[in-house]
Amino acid sequence: MKNQDFDEAFDDGQDVSEYLDLESARRPARETRRVNVDFPGWMVEALDDEAQRLGITRQSLIKVWIADRLEQRKGSAA
Repeated sequence: MKNQDFDEAFDDGQDVSEYLDLESARRPARETRRVNVDFPGWMVEALDDEAQRLGITRQSLIKVWIADRLEQRKGSAA
């Protein structure tokens, strides 16, 4: 299928998934990278308490809080 045909099929709402290689698909700038951060004990305990209160993992809590802060900063920079 030519690019133009693919674009037209997609724009028409047709299912084009058979033409995609989903095994090798990537999301630029969304790939996971590991980061190690050292926290003092009292901070880890506070994070664990809050994570337990919300019913999520410590890692999820940290990700949500950092994402919120980055979004706030992005919004205030605009």
